Amino acid sequence: MELAGRRLDYRLRRSARRTLALRVDHRGVQVSAPQRLPEAEIEAFLLANHGWLERKLGDLRSAASVAAFEAVDGALFPLEGRPARLVVVPGRRRACWSVGEDGVEELWLGDGVDTRAALLRALKARATERFTPRLAEYCARLGRAPVPLRLTSARTRWGSCSTRSGIRLHWRLIHVAPALADYVIAHEVAHLAEMNHSPRFWQIVEALYPNWREARRALAEVARTLPAIDARDTLAPEDM
Repeated sequence: MELAGRRLDYRLRRSARRTLALRVDHRGVQVSAPQRLPEAEIEAFLLANHGWLERKLGDLRSAASVAAFEAVDGALFPLEGRPARLVVVPGRRRACWSVGEDGVEELWLGDGVDTRAALLRALKARATERFTPRLAEYCARLGRAPVPLRLTSARTRWGSCSTRSGIRLHWRLIHVAPALADYVIAHEVAHLAEMNHSPRFWQIVEALYPNWREARRALAEVARTLPAIDARDTLAPEDM
């Protein structure tokens, strides 16, 4: 269709659902619609969400232009909202976190390993270490027992929640400031009470994390700047 003077290609998926839904990911724009909804109403829905579409498509273009991270000695990468440094040490066998003379946190790796893979393992281990107690804290605030935590590499989500398997958090949240990671944790914990995005759900989020609106905006901004350490990290997860 033509949208604001531009051609917009989108995939249309019809099902027994009752409402319209819009998604933008590495495959492009997808609209999910009820079986018999007229195309005119679908296009009106796209027009009404033109601003959101432009922003998400811009994010796609920005993510595609991010250069692959070079895992070399001295390379800087974000860690919990601050810059950290990769240090390659000849003969070292195990990864080790340290602090440099300039106060910058460092990850020491040996020169005989796949530095990118070793960096990825270290970041995921750090994410599990940091997020597990935060998840337990927010579960307690909701009056729930802690649920299992798993890490994910999903392309389009910062996290997900299942009443059976627990909560999944994107490992790349270890890049962002703890306050922003906490917002995602609070968001997913709120789903333990409301498995939807109803007004009641957002009331729970606000009770758990009052500044969620500011955190949501900040997370969307910082997501565009994250390095592509994993070869699959071609996109930033979408807003929550």
